[in-house]
Amino acid sequence: MPKAVTLIRSNSLSSVAEYAYAATAPSNARLIFLAGSCPLNDDGSTAGIGDYAAQAAKCLENMRIALAEAGADIHDVISTRVLVASTRQSDLVAAWEVVRDTFGAHDVPSTLMGVTVLGYDDQLVEIEAIASVID
Repeated sequence: MPKAVTLIRSNSLSSVAEYAYAATAPSNARLIFLAGSCPLNDDGSTAGIGDYAAQAAKCLENMRIALAEAGADIHDVISTRVLVASTRQSDLVAAWEVVRDTFGAHDVPSTLMGVTVLGYDDQLVEIEAIASVID
């Protein structure tokens, strides 16, 4: 199956960012909008309580399941938004490093944000994503 996502890099912008600055999908692609992926276990309990990296990993594990059920995989993601319940940059970085390492060379445009609170008890991380596939 051909890939629908084209990552766009810029020589005119800082190379410090660990992601592409933009991404496109052709007009014949099907977009998949994922709900925020949460660090929830099958029983609804929160995984990795107190651990930003563990929660990011669980979010990505759950994201992979949702993507598969929509006919996509992690390489079909076109952008992400990583929400971290903290005012400390080091906590945001701990979550981001898991996301960055999971996506590897498929370094999609991303936004990393500190927020005051997330929806589930003990939740520290949530990851939103949009994917694009050609059927």
